Amino acid sequence: MLGYDQSLVWSVLLLLAIGLVMVYSASIAAAEVDKDTGFRSTYYLVRHGIFLAVAMTAAVVVFQIPLRFWQQYSPYLFLLGMALLILVLIPGIGREVNGSRRWLSLFVVNFQPSEAMKFFVVLYAADYTVRKAAYMHSLVKGFFPMFMVMLFTGVLLLAEPDFGALAVITAIAMGTLFLGGFDWRLFGGLVIMLLMGFVLFIVIEPYRMARVVGFMDPWKDPYGKGYQLSHSLIAFGRGEWTGVGLGGSVEKLSYLPEAHTDFLMAIIGEEFGFIGISVVVLLFAWVVFRAFAIGIQAAKLERYYAALVAQGIGIWLGVQTIINIGVNVGILPTKGLTLPLLSFGGSGILMNLVALAVLLRVDWENRQLMRGYTV
Repeated sequence: MLGYDQSLVWSVLLLLAIGLVMVYSASIAAAEVDKDTGFRSTYYLVRHGIFLAVAMTAAVVVFQIPLRFWQQYSPYLFLLGMALLILVLIPGIGREVNGSRRWLSLFVVNFQPSEAMKFFVVLYAADYTVRKAAYMHSLVKGFFPMFMVMLFTGVLLLAEPDFGALAVITAIAMGTLFLGGFDWRLFGGLVIMLLMGFVLFIVIEPYRMARVVGFMDPWKDPYGKGYQLSHSLIAFGRGEWTGVGLGGSVEKLSYLPEAHTDFLMAIIGEEFGFIGISVVVLLFAWVVFRAFAIGIQAAKLERYYAALVAQGIGIWLGVQTIINIGVNVGILPTKGLTLPLLSFGGSGILMNLVALAVLLRVDWENRQLMRGYTV
């Protein structure tokens, strides 16, 4: 019996490799015309490679840490995440880019606290659900304390604003509660209330409403509100079945904004077509499937915290991937969410690989227990 899930590791490595190649392909034009990059075509490639090296080193270190450590310190890590979300809102500490205050300057690079918060929410929600297992049938004792904590987190994220991160974090928390045995009737009612809340958040903010209107009919204002989506759809249309070939994208030539971050999937679609998109989607589907399978195995071994952590990671990666692809193809409003493991961005890559290292640790501990060893 192997000590780790080889198919999961290879799927992740393939996604990282595809991301490295596509970030370079999608960013060449942007790098060559931006004075901040020194007009170097390899600027984003080099930085992305460094991010990958740092993130993979961190993942190797994190893999050595037992799950009991994360369970013991999850409340403190969650508080750390809250502190970082508060810090990012303080003028002079948080860095503002394109009207959003989402980054902390670490001099050499910028760090995005909301990415770390996704990981901390996975750990905290799993610990909370295990501790409150006896109250999962109760709205007051089981759900309300988590609701108040997540409400405060949501206020901080909306102040940045980062509506996309809030959607992912809400999905993680709610999904973990549901998997932990929360009453399905109460859960259904809460989901309806959450959807109503999201609609309200959209209606009360003019810029969010504008995004929704633009997403519903991007061709009505293709040079304004619908600009990004219309060019993303053009990229997919040009790709057809097999794509125009690596490096052959036209939309990355300063037509499609954020081509190497939020809209990387559109460039993949243009250069590799439906076949390329299918490969990426299948790799993500396998990663999410393995996360849930590892969680189920942990539950069978009565390792309930480990099970919820594994499945929480699966929810995180699955929901964020669905939202990113949905935005790219025009079935969801535009959100500032990257494609996990592929898009350019140090914070996202780092926290994705740290989370996957914890997932592999869950799998490794499962295998040790099945062999009769202690962990």
